[in-house]
Amino acid sequence: MNQPPLVPHHELLTNRRDVLRRGGAGFGALALSALMGESPLMAALGDTGGKPGTPQASKLAHKAGKAKSVIFLFMEGGPSHIDLFDPKPLLRQLAGQSLPDSFGTVITAMGESRAPLLADKREWKQHGQSGLWISDWLPHTAQLADDLCVVRSCVSNGINHAGGVCQMNTGSIFGGRPSLGSWVNYGLGTENRNLPAFVVIKDTETQVVNGVRNWGSGFMPATYQGVEFEGGTTPISNLATPKGISEARQKGKLGFLNKLNRDFGGTRTDNTELDARIRAYELAFRMQSEAPEAVDLRGESEAIKQLYGIDDPKTEVMGRNCLLARRLVERGVRFVQLYHGSGSKWDAHDKIEANHTKYCGEQDKPVAGLLRDLKSRGLLDETLVIWGGEFGRTPMSEKGDGRDHNPTGFTMWMAGGGVKAGTTIGTTDDLGLRAVEDKLHVHDLHATILHLMGIDHTRLVYTHKGRPERIDMNEGNPYTKIRA
Repeated sequence: MNQPPLVPHHELLTNRRDVLRRGGAGFGALALSALMGESPLMAALGDTGGKPGTPQASKLAHKAGKAKSVIFLFMEGGPSHIDLFDPKPLLRQLAGQSLPDSFGTVITAMGESRAPLLADKREWKQHGQSGLWISDWLPHTAQLADDLCVVRSCVSNGINHAGGVCQMNTGSIFGGRPSLGSWVNYGLGTENRNLPAFVVIKDTETQVVNGVRNWGSGFMPATYQGVEFEGGTTPISNLATPKGISEARQKGKLGFLNKLNRDFGGTRTDNTELDARIRAYELAFRMQSEAPEAVDLRGESEAIKQLYGIDDPKTEVMGRNCLLARRLVERGVRFVQLYHGSGSKWDAHDKIEANHTKYCGEQDKPVAGLLRDLKSRGLLDETLVIWGGEFGRTPMSEKGDGRDHNPTGFTMWMAGGGVKAGTTIGTTDDLGLRAVEDKLHVHDLHATILHLMGIDHTRLVYTHKGRPERIDMNEGNPYTKIRA
């Protein structure tokens, strides 16, 4: 029997049957919350002045899912799958020739149609007991082959960076929809009221393509959007209480500001930005007690810092960000997204050898360190780690020594969170141009990620302008064979 969609928290109970059906289930939650040491009444009202629901209160999943949190390692610009995880011997045989007619006419994102094929220059080996193929550009990741589930058949609609990054984050090539992290935040809430449920960290000050829209909440209330932490040694600016200001004075100041905001917002209930700002002030006050410790890496051992590559200038930035991601999920943050190569740095239209040597080298050891650290702490089973970009690269050359965008077949990998480790899913054709088996569109990837977190994507619904909306835009299906 089909399950009814989840009713968004903001919908009202309209008749006695609804009251008994939904309210009755709530009586069980009273006992559960008592056992968990929380007040259900306060969770229902929160600090909202009587408005229904605390948006980021922790919620129960639809079903058992191993993944409690996600770390999405986003390689912005599009890493080349055929140089990293998807070897194509035929590409070397046909190097310098035009794409065979059997592959059809292809016009690349940059308008090329007859560019010669470009052979890779990698040394390929099968790694681990699983025998996963990984190139010499990722020696540290290769040592963890038996922990990876490599998906070689990813597909997107975005032919340029704006559309590709937007779709990988929101499901649409056009801006304005909630990001995946916002949907997870909406569906599951947070396990730690003193930290954001959804955190975004970049590796440089360069803006990511589309900017904050990639982690925005779209048509949902703004409180579900991601909170951007800075890279480096001070991830959160202006967090510490100013010198000479006592906690009581700070609390009184924020309380007075909160009252002014609520009085103003009382007649403007549709202004979610104001509501989000109020909640942000409240969260910031709570963060002052817990966040400084969470983002302070000085207490980590030298061995851990070396594991992440923080002792090496080349890997220091990504190493810090990966270690911070571990500390955040360890403390109940639900969704952490790390951008590497912010500003489309992986975009190798030319000089792919120099480009990928640099960016693979910056992130390979930190990412491997993250997986090892999560595993040693027993966190990998409940943390879903995702690696990939907005698309892959073409087998045809561009500018003689680079590759163009390829959204029709590319590779991402997942680890932990209940995925089947040491496996390869899907295939591309003999040149790595198109996915041909077990195609997973971005919509399917999003549905799969939610599935691994115990969320039925068909029931995670938000009603916007009378229309029930889902992350997959009613087009995706979870790839259930990915589960261990």
